[in-house]
Amino acid sequence: MPRKNHQNPKRPRIRLIKRQEMWTLTAQGWVIAIALMICVIFFSISHLYPFLAVTSPIKADVLVVEGWVTDYAVEQAFTEFKSGSYRQIFTTGGPVERGFYLVEYNNFAAIAAATLKKLGVQPEKVTVVPARDVIKDRTHASAIALRQWQAYSNSPIKSINLLTSDAHARRTWLIFQQVLEPKIKVGIIAAKPVNYNPNKWWTSSEGVRTVISEIIAYIYALFVNW
Repeated sequence: MPRKNHQNPKRPRIRLIKRQEMWTLTAQGWVIAIALMICVIFFSISHLYPFLAVTSPIKADVLVVEGWVTDYAVEQAFTEFKSGSYRQIFTTGGPVERGFYLVEYNNFAAIAAATLKKLGVQPEKVTVVPARDVIKDRTHASAIALRQWQAYSNSPIKSINLLTSDAHARRTWLIFQQVLEPKIKVGIIAAKPVNYNPNKWWTSSEGVRTVISEIIAYIYALFVNW
């Protein structure tokens, strides 16, 4: 009787690594790559703040101030209003985030308006446009509030200049343009900071926090479909 040839099937081999060829930079290539990276970083640092803190005013008869800005920014708004040919100044903003039950004014729009009146703006030239309470997208809520005010107003607005905090300007400008244009043309004015040097923003924690957070927020606003 012939013997059966029992052959064990080949078992699969488990390999965790393998050898392969790959391209890599030479010493000269690494030097050039590092030099390019340094140039990109230097260019970004030196141009990032001017990009965010954009000032591009237009011919407008209405000045709009974001009410949450600091007192020195409101002072700059007062100077801009007095030196420009504005007929009216608007303040925007939502509810205050702290001390709501203690302060006389419970939203930022009213606080900025009261500050402007204290500085010397005639009360009849100040219009308060408060925004609703939202968890996020507060700048967008302020722009919507201004658009709704315009829809029910007998005094039409054709163009505005918007004044806001320094590095916040680019994002604010973008959002207000998305909401108001083409019916209302929007210019932008960035208030100058006093708590850090904008030309050397990377040397202070306040400057770093402001610029980094604003560039992230701007990218978010750029790709959000309002």
